[in-house]
Amino acid sequence: MNKFFKLKENGTNLTTEIIAGLTTFFAMAYIIFVNPDMLSLTGMPKGAVFLATIFASIAGTLVMGLFANVPYAQAPGMGLNAFFTFTVCFTLGFSWQQALAMVFLCGVINIIITVTKIRKLLIKSIPDSLKNAIGGGIGLFIAYIGVKNAGLLKFTADPGTYQDLGGTIVADSSIVPELVKFNTAGVILSMIGIILTFLLLVLRVKGAIFISIIVTTIIGVFMNVVDLSALGATTGLADSFNQLGETFLAAFGKEGLLSFFEMPEKWPLILMTIFAFSLSDTFDTIGTFIGTGRRSGIFDENDERALSESTGFKSKMDKALFADSIATSIGAIFGTSNTTTYVESAAGIEAGGRTGLTSVVTAICFALSIFLAPFVSIVPAQATAPALIAVGVLMAASFVDIDWKDIEEAIPAFFASVFMAFFYSISYGIAFGFFFYCLVKLAKGKAKEISPVLWVATILFIANFVILAVL
Repeated sequence: MNKFFKLKENGTNLTTEIIAGLTTFFAMAYIIFVNPDMLSLTGMPKGAVFLATIFASIAGTLVMGLFANVPYAQAPGMGLNAFFTFTVCFTLGFSWQQALAMVFLCGVINIIITVTKIRKLLIKSIPDSLKNAIGGGIGLFIAYIGVKNAGLLKFTADPGTYQDLGGTIVADSSIVPELVKFNTAGVILSMIGIILTFLLLVLRVKGAIFISIIVTTIIGVFMNVVDLSALGATTGLADSFNQLGETFLAAFGKEGLLSFFEMPEKWPLILMTIFAFSLSDTFDTIGTFIGTGRRSGIFDENDERALSESTGFKSKMDKALFADSIATSIGAIFGTSNTTTYVESAAGIEAGGRTGLTSVVTAICFALSIFLAPFVSIVPAQATAPALIAVGVLMAASFVDIDWKDIEEAIPAFFASVFMAFFYSISYGIAFGFFFYCLVKLAKGKAKEISPVLWVATILFIANFVILAVL
């Protein structure tokens, strides 16, 4: 095992990798329950999506661990599943089978752009200032996720400024966040978890983040936040496997991919939708790799250099990009929306995960969750949210390497980082960073410093926003 994963070479050991894998799993386990709730709104059987979510996560994460030997986990992406449900199915009127077909084609496109080095060129074209901004921005983004999951925020919208879409509230920009009152057990438990997490980190306790998750969960039992009655609940596993037959390979049937041949008038719309899927998926992944890999040393400058100079899959990032690219198609085959590299992997990386063994442990946890879903579900968000906030604090160190006194560097860095949290999207933050980088260079008469690849990526982002505006 040490030889296969190169544990000593990467400065880690078996115990650390196991703890890191468990930490990553608990930080992202919510997707097992949230994704079925989201996609079932389209008419997809919830039990089937539950299994498809797990199978896609296992497959993508195992490839990441065994092929690329990096500590990243994959699962159907939040945001992408919302786009699948509310835009593709509800707004555009496509069936869930047709939406799955688009997701599969998106995965194929991602494989092509990975094999043809387009993704490599994208990474190489991003200037160092923006790479550091992306790293710090992901820290802000993941910390915001943690604050939100901890239940520390509430939002107020003016009457008539929001819509209720099947239980999901969509409000306009009049919505205002504010701090909740500390008068409920859940909020108090979150604060206990946050304090405990940071005390353990300051005291340099090994496995601090994972320990805080477990201890906070135990405290939650005594505070009646953790509902132990869920342990006796049935998962309806047999029914879920029966339902899986409805979604497995549904992307290719007469109601899926084959139906596209009967609607040539919709091909432009189908292509634009696939493009929107692919662009968001691609830059979410690139941002996660750059942001977390640079700071932790998983992807160092030598690896980035090898990425641009080598052929085939010789560098770790080469392999990681390929692993990510095939995961989306695998997920669509089982019956779920785009599978992507999870930013919550940063929790495991901060816990010391440095090799693919971390990913393998996370994949095993996903496999066990098929049968132990009630046990997984008792870990409350109040226990995992502090871990994400802690990771955000640690990742903010990337801001140190940005020259904020240089306005040319500061403007695109600001938009790239801060907008990730504001828009709840890594790819949108990158989009605004690219746009303002090009704008600043043009204004200063330094257009030659802009890589042609960066120009193309920026134009594609602008096209994507135009497409989303008219859909």
